[in-house]
Amino acid sequence: MNSIEKIIKETNESNQEKINWTKAWSTKYPILKQYQKEVDVKKYSNEIRKLLNHLQNDYGYSAEDAMLVLKDILAHEYLDNKKVK
Repeated sequence: MNSIEKIIKETNESNQEKINWTKAWSTKYPILKQYQKEVDVKKYSNEIRKLLNHLQNDYGYSAEDAMLVLKDILAHEYLDNKKVK
């Protein structure tokens, strides 16, 4: 865990922009390679944009903070429901 935390602390915006995260994570999660051919991405993007805008408007979050909050809520929702099933 310490090595992961160290990498996170040492990663800057410039380094992050150089990484194709979808490609990197798709080696572990192959669905990331194929979903764009199957899913109506525009439909989900529009809904996600609405949620991000609500977080920014309702709580005064920056675009980045709104994305991080929404991402965290999504992760918790997934994990909480995973335990139930």
